Amino acid sequence: MPRAIWNGSISFGLVNIPIKLYNAVSRKNVSFHQIDANTGARIKMQRVSSKTGEEVPFEQIVKGYELSPDRYVLVEPQELDALDPESSHSIDIEEFVDLAEIDPIFFDAAYYVAPGKAAEKPYALLAKAMEEQGKVALARFVMRTKQYLAAVRAKEGMLLLSTMVYPDEVVPPEQLPELESVDSVKVNDKEVAMAAQLIDSLSADFEPERFKDTYREQVLDLIERKAAGEEIVIEDAPAPDATSVVDLMAALEASVAEAREARKRHPTAVAADGEDEDDEDESPKASASSSSSKAKKATKKRAAPAKRAKKSA
Repeated sequence: MPRAIWNGSISFGLVNIPIKLYNAVSRKNVSFHQIDANTGARIKMQRVSSKTGEEVPFEQIVKGYELSPDRYVLVEPQELDALDPESSHSIDIEEFVDLAEIDPIFFDAAYYVAPGKAAEKPYALLAKAMEEQGKVALARFVMRTKQYLAAVRAKEGMLLLSTMVYPDEVVPPEQLPELESVDSVKVNDKEVAMAAQLIDSLSADFEPERFKDTYREQVLDLIERKAAGEEIVIEDAPAPDATSVVDLMAALEASVAEAREARKRHPTAVAADGEDEDDEDESPKASASSSSSKAKKATKKRAAPAKRAKKSA
């Protein structure tokens, strides 16, 4: 049973709605300990002085901010405590904006917002009003002595909160020299049409359950096999051929053809062989247009079974 990580209220205007925050994401990573290969014992870390090499007792350790190499400003815990933001246990909504106006780069951690005791009606009212207006609330709140900027949005009658990074925490793309030459690159209409055709060929409804962390599954399988006493034999993987794409159009055309073949083999493929053959004779622009129409029809047909399955569930 999930446990609430924060209790408080959402405040907008003179309205206060008691709520609880729950983690919306549970990370599933495979973690390892450092082990002494000779004894099989776990390695323990010690805090030692870089100057003397001796272990430093915990009570002698203080926080320091590095100004330059080996030059620090020491800060006392009481000095930091005096600067902690006031813990008001309130998510204060400052304004409402359209979700499309927020670049996803600003989103950080996600949380479910649940109503507190006897707060179901105002909670449902706020969620319904926000969903109908298509608005997202920008708010500030304090959690674990840190002040956060957050976006509160409505989805299917419930509220979700995403903490956000501040603008000065986003790395400006101007700092990446590799991007400077992108604006000067010229692409012709035929290349754009062929790239659009490839995108159409690979377009589908987003079904998150189709995506799995295959690396994590393989690591866990490896651990189980080794725990069972199986000897693992590592085979050298063949080195990839050193190739370079010289003809961009040829690569795009080959990619489109491969995507079509993969679609034919897919159980939900709906495009007829004759349609694909006709497409090959079309010009890139006409082909991109017809491919887009077919991709949309195929997507709707593929989505129908999934929707029926959800309703029956």
